[in-house]
Amino acid sequence: MSETPPVAEAVCAQCARVLPPEEQVAAGDKLFCRTCYASLRTELEHAIAEMSSNINYANATLGALLGGIAGALLWWGFTAMTHVALGLLAIAIGFLSGIGAVKFAGGKRSGALQAISVATALASYVLATYLVNMTFINRALAERGAGGHIPFPPANLELFYSVVSADVGIMDAVFLAIVVYQAWKIPRPIAIPPAAA
Repeated sequence: MSETPPVAEAVCAQCARVLPPEEQVAAGDKLFCRTCYASLRTELEHAIAEMSSNINYANATLGALLGGIAGALLWWGFTAMTHVALGLLAIAIGFLSGIGAVKFAGGKRSGALQAISVATALASYVLATYLVNMTFINRALAERGAGGHIPFPPANLELFYSVVSADVGIMDAVFLAIVVYQAWKIPRPIAIPPAAA
């Protein structure tokens, strides 16, 4: 007759105290006593709050701008070299704007950083769209032997709008939405789940 194996006692992952069922608090795949759970949760809440305080917004804005410009130049450079406007590369604008904001803010995250990142990504996307469309328009003008070209920077706002809005389609809206989402997601403050009962 085989013996039933002994049931392992539940112990706190922090203090190693044996836990009766009413003292067990599950967090992830570990069990804690109520005291250790409360202590660890308080430490985690303080660490997360610290990530959203004392933010150097000037540095964050610089980082977002550098990231957004790098993404715009990446998209435009790829277009100029390959003669293909691969809109998927535009996603790098949102990603690099968000990463730049977080890195230059010292790893901080906040709603204000999200706003900075999104605004920078939008401006960089518009700039990149101008550069990409300008490249294709100038190439078409050269092939036709037409005199003149589209300048950078644009001579006026009307020209800027005309070039940016040239050949706008549904995929432009899709790529812009992804750019904005990336720029919003990366500097988003970390949220912790509600405390265990």
